[in-house]
Amino acid sequence: MADLLIELFSEEIPARMQAKAREDLRSLVTNGLVEAGLTYASAGAFSTPRRLTLAIEGLTAESRPVREERKGPNTTAPAAAIEGFLRSTGLTLEQLERRADKKGEVFFAVIEKPGRAAPAIIAEVLEATIRNFPWPKSMRWGNGTLRWVRPLHSILCLLSDDTGAHVVPMSVEGITAGNTTEGHRFLSQGRFPVNSFDDYAVKLKRAHVMLDTAEREAAIWQGAQNLAFAAGLEVVEDKGLLTEVAGLVEWPVPLMGRIADAFLHLPPEVLQTSMKEHQKFFSVRNPKTGRIEGFVTVANTETTDHGATILKGNQKVLTARLSDARFFWENDLRVAKAGMGEWLDGLKSVTFHNAFLRLGSQAERIARIAALAREIAPLIKADPEVAEKAARYAKADLRSAMVGEFPELQGLMGMYYAMQAGFGDDVAFAARDHYSPLGPTDDVPTAPVSVAVALADKIDTLTGFWAIDEKPTGSKDPFALRRAALGVIRLVLGNKLRGSLSLVCSSALEGYFDRGQQLSQYVRFTYPDGQYRRISGVGRTFRDAPVGAIFAEGVNEPLSDEELKTHISSHTIPGNDVANEVYRLRLPYSVVPDLLSFFHDRLKVFLKDQGIRHDVIDACLAMPGNDDLTLLVKRAEALAAFLKTEDGTNLLQGFKRANNILTQAEQKDGVEYSFGADPKFAETDEERTLFAALDRAEATITPAMKAEDFPAAMAAMAALRAPIDGFFTSVQVNADNPITRRNRLNLLHRIRAICSGVADLTKVEG
Repeated sequence: MADLLIELFSEEIPARMQAKAREDLRSLVTNGLVEAGLTYASAGAFSTPRRLTLAIEGLTAESRPVREERKGPNTTAPAAAIEGFLRSTGLTLEQLERRADKKGEVFFAVIEKPGRAAPAIIAEVLEATIRNFPWPKSMRWGNGTLRWVRPLHSILCLLSDDTGAHVVPMSVEGITAGNTTEGHRFLSQGRFPVNSFDDYAVKLKRAHVMLDTAEREAAIWQGAQNLAFAAGLEVVEDKGLLTEVAGLVEWPVPLMGRIADAFLHLPPEVLQTSMKEHQKFFSVRNPKTGRIEGFVTVANTETTDHGATILKGNQKVLTARLSDARFFWENDLRVAKAGMGEWLDGLKSVTFHNAFLRLGSQAERIARIAALAREIAPLIKADPEVAEKAARYAKADLRSAMVGEFPELQGLMGMYYAMQAGFGDDVAFAARDHYSPLGPTDDVPTAPVSVAVALADKIDTLTGFWAIDEKPTGSKDPFALRRAALGVIRLVLGNKLRGSLSLVCSSALEGYFDRGQQLSQYVRFTYPDGQYRRISGVGRTFRDAPVGAIFAEGVNEPLSDEELKTHISSHTIPGNDVANEVYRLRLPYSVVPDLLSFFHDRLKVFLKDQGIRHDVIDACLAMPGNDDLTLLVKRAEALAAFLKTEDGTNLLQGFKRANNILTQAEQKDGVEYSFGADPKFAETDEERTLFAALDRAEATITPAMKAEDFPAAMAAMAALRAPIDGFFTSVQVNADNPITRRNRLNLLHRIRAICSGVADLTKVEG
């Protein structure tokens, strides 16, 4: 067994590429070695800004010999077929064997490949890896053809076994593999040899290089915390920034500086974002006041003045950056204190989306969201007036200078500006929270006004894109509609909201259809079959284009694409394309059910992560009120818990048996056995027991379902388990007596009807 050490030394690798690059190096090399017949015990990949390193332990010394037999054509086959077989095997005709077969005598090729030494295989695999490395971006340099993320300087390829360490002979574009490497760019001089991975790691540490990314992250974080603690402050945690900075330095040296008093009045998020985005600084906070008062920068070297010169330069650049931020803040405050009207006017010229049908400007979108938020507010026990006002100002900060510089601050700056405008906490917090939740781990807003605006924002987006039939397809979701749907689901469930999602979506659609006014009324209410019709005498204008002008006379006759093109081309009116887009708007009768189905699909994914099976959800989706997501989930949770019990499992089997027998009998007889089960025709005690049990269950389940007490309904169903088991054990349903048979089939219908009142158990698997 041997150990392999590979290092690819280059100019600085971008920090964002390092994690994937080291994993790509590990997988490409190890997979290549295994495919060539070598095995290994373990492999570890490392990266610094200037190197990718791979250490493999327990590598076999050579590949195993391989003997392969390959059947060829018949010996009487055409010469071309035999020649093709010879080319594929690399053998001559004399080397082939003749063997008897069912169809006569055929050629067989016996190909023996001897084992190969590990160095030869390593050289081939590493060269292929280097030449085909999947960098997101790469470059060529000099006169060579090799592409690498930055110029590649050296290759270390060392194979160590019981006889010592040996350089694997290989060369790529004039770069010959060796056993030497370099340390830190500034704190070390010259190259030095290594003889194993342990020797390599120790010598790099002496040369001021921390090879392990995790070690660099720990050193940065610990050093930053120590500096802040000594000053009575604390470092604001930022794991993403920590990973990025660890990819920028080989020998991290944290240094802490102070922010000038002239900038301390800026919102902490502004200071934090400016320092992070522009200079990769960690923010340092005063735990008593919550203000950002300092920063930690990470140098890549040690200096005789302990970083004083570095800090001085960083402070100078930081002052310039924060001066810009202060200018944006003060200029934005002037507009905010004046009521933000300037920004609202500016949003009229910002297009939200333009495809098939323009979904309007941001100002038009805000108007729709405001109207919808007002309608949603009573469902959440929010003040409709406040909800509408909050929606009107929630996106005003999109026109602010600060958000223009730092788009990631949208919403948050809206909160600050709303406070400065004197709009109150409800409006301010709605501006901050209405984008939430953005992801599966993001917090869900709970303030009623914030929830109303957040729901209105997401539902308006979803209904608009559904109306123009621009939905997610496969893995493509350019407008993040899946995330918006999940946001609606989490808002509804997180706040236990009740109500019809279909009705809310229909109301949202009205905001789009009302733009066509009389046209929209015609489309919305006259033809629910999904067909578009010719319309005459609309007599309204839409963006300065007479809508009626492009439609032929007559009704109840679908207008083809060619007819539409003819009508458009025959009228020289402005905005023909817009009128065409109005015509393409889908009917709400098709939009809302389709969108609700999309919500249900997203809900299945959401609940699956919480341990609720898809078939359980399907069983509940088949019930009335499936557009009330809170009710739907409440029912699904109760059913899932019930089916995990022994009673639930056995009752499900009894229900399926009853349903199967009943379905087969109804298909055979051509009638529906749904009325007339009477205990007076019962012939056995088991039948009479089941009749009584069904009466008791129905008496409990009906009021429980009305009260939405699903656990109580499930408990009543569980009580049916024993009577149903006893019935099927002792009773023959398809009796010879037709009256008895009919009565028993009607009794099975009662089982199906009572159980189906809780959920459609036919959709539950098992």
